[in-house]
Amino acid sequence: MNQNQKIVIFGGSAVVALLIALMVFLIIKDSNGGPADDDKIRALEMTQDSLRLANDQLVLSNEFDQLNAEFSQYEGQQKYLKNDSLVKQYNESRERIRQLLDELDREKKSNKANNARNQERIRQLEAEIGTLKGIVKHYLEEIKRLGEENEGLRTELAQANERNSTLATQASEAQASNERLSQTVKLARKLNITALTLRAYNKKDKPEKKVNKAAKFGVSFSVSPNNTASAGMKDIYVRVLTPEGTLLGGGSSFSYDGSTLQASASRKIEYANDEVAVSIFVPVTATLTAGDYRVEVFCDGYRLGSRSFTLEK
Repeated sequence: MNQNQKIVIFGGSAVVALLIALMVFLIIKDSNGGPADDDKIRALEMTQDSLRLANDQLVLSNEFDQLNAEFSQYEGQQKYLKNDSLVKQYNESRERIRQLLDELDREKKSNKANNARNQERIRQLEAEIGTLKGIVKHYLEEIKRLGEENEGLRTELAQANERNSTLATQASEAQASNERLSQTVKLARKLNITALTLRAYNKKDKPEKKVNKAAKFGVSFSVSPNNTASAGMKDIYVRVLTPEGTLLGGGSSFSYDGSTLQASASRKIEYANDEVAVSIFVPVTATLTAGDYRVEVFCDGYRLGSRSFTLEK
């Protein structure tokens, strides 16, 4: 009960007590024992009873308002309840109390007060408010208990989420590590080449310095020893691109990095994990211009190397 409610209840009780004391004083002062005095005493006693009932109603009404206010503070937490039986009981009891209060108010306004009937209603009010107190107490205890349980569940959930996040991070790191390891192993199996060169030849198969007289290109390189790479027959593909980006020659196609590329020329070699010298020739069918020519070498889905060569006109 808040301070304002206490003031209203205690203030109303004090006023009624003063009025009752005043009436008792007047009865004693004016009493002479005659019939008229007896009527006056009975009237004053009825008034006294009415005031006492009004005071009781005021106290109970304020107590009812306090319970309503206390219950309303926790109405938003009804979602924690596994069933709504407490709320249903509360609403039913509250409705009965309001009906009793309304009946008492109508009785007072009708000027036909029946103290005996009102006294019975006051007793019913006291009983209903006692029931309401029990419901509110049980409700608040249940809300508190379930709130604590939910807080514990939230803590457990947060901890579980944190553990899952840690495990997910560890799994992601492990996957990245495995991918790096897989890539390292994959690259270790790749053939390596050295001494990549591009040379132009004329129609007499002799080296030609002027690119506009070239009849073919010779691409030469050495495949290095690699015990990790698989031995056997290997298809080597070369691509020669002009300064304009045009692919020379017209060899077979091959797969690289999820795409299909066209080769300028290709050749099969037998690889036994030892060094192998390789030369592949690319025919020239058009007059070429001076500039930078790019050479790329592929095998087993890997690009083994690339280099640009500047050729003069």
